[in-house]
Amino acid sequence: MDNVLSTQAPTREEWLGRASELVPVLRERAAWSEENRRLHDDSVAALAGAGVFRMRVPARYGGYECDTRTLAEVAAVIARGDGSAAWTAAVYWIPTWMASLFPDKVQDEVFATPDVRICGTLSPTAQAVPADGGVVLNGKWGFMSGAPHSHWQVVVAVRLEPGAQPMPVVGLVPMSDLRVVDDWHTSGLRGTGSVTTVAENVFVPEERLLPLPVVLEGRGGASKINADSPVYRPPLLPVAAASSVGTAVGLAAAARETFLEALPGRAITYTSYTSRREAPVTHLQVAEATFKADQAEFHAHRLTGLVDAKAADGSPWTPEERVRARADVGATARLAKESVDVLNAASGGSSIYSHVPIQRIARDVQALTQHALIQPDTNAELYGRVLCGLEPNTQYL
Repeated sequence: MDNVLSTQAPTREEWLGRASELVPVLRERAAWSEENRRLHDDSVAALAGAGVFRMRVPARYGGYECDTRTLAEVAAVIARGDGSAAWTAAVYWIPTWMASLFPDKVQDEVFATPDVRICGTLSPTAQAVPADGGVVLNGKWGFMSGAPHSHWQVVVAVRLEPGAQPMPVVGLVPMSDLRVVDDWHTSGLRGTGSVTTVAENVFVPEERLLPLPVVLEGRGGASKINADSPVYRPPLLPVAAASSVGTAVGLAAAARETFLEALPGRAITYTSYTSRREAPVTHLQVAEATFKADQAEFHAHRLTGLVDAKAADGSPWTPEERVRARADVGATARLAKESVDVLNAASGGSSIYSHVPIQRIARDVQALTQHALIQPDTNAELYGRVLCGLEPNTQYL
């Protein structure tokens, strides 16, 4: 595969074929990525070569504007090789979509880089003070997945104007303007390189700033070409949920795959079962894990189906649909984790060795469920609140 821009978008089946070809490379580099707390350069090159980083780039810049069902299914396949690679790719898709809301002049600059990689956040943990022609940023942002290989970062800061209410704004900043703090020492998703970045008196020109409420609604200063594309019609949070949901599904599939690969010839120690595969308890465990994985996939498909259908017809989003998008990503993560946990517990004492993939898969899916916009209990509570007739208690919908 190469990086030559193509005007013809691959079909979903072709994308899945490309992703499948990546699995052996990513799997081979997964342990290195975990140990070094960032993706291996070979993994990044393989993802770029397959066109993964262009899946949400506007078509006029050589991108593919893929729907979210395709994103989810591609991420699920990638996660079979390395959960950190899948999560990082998914994170890149979201700020890339956000960058497509900015004025054409900004997009021309950002998308001039082949296979541009943009990390980002929605946390307003910095201040933006007015300056001639823009603002000066000071602050920091944590959990910046993919930062070590990024070209740009989407930042959120609170704009402080004299005599005006503080306003959260979204900005685009070159990674070269930020200081990286190597603080990603975690139990799971270690290969994502989700370090902290710091802005110290960084100037951001006005054209690279948008109000956060405008971005949350999926509106911006982009050209009519982007505005007319179905990809850019839904609001940000459902797009983000649908873009990131595939990693959880893929980790559940990876757990079952690695469990079944190790099954032949294994006994259950201190029992009469010389073959774990013949033990009824194993049958129950595999069935339970598969049911939960199937249920996780249902929620992922319902979520991407909703986002893609509303993108196609341009219909307005109801509050219930918005919170259901968050509920579905939370339910997907919870069920995927439960599926992985069943198989991890069934894998025996030898599975705790660091070279055995299932222990990394279990830690990765645990880390994923802790993400603030995925956390299952938080999202379920929000969904139930709206179902009970109350107003949502967050603007992140």
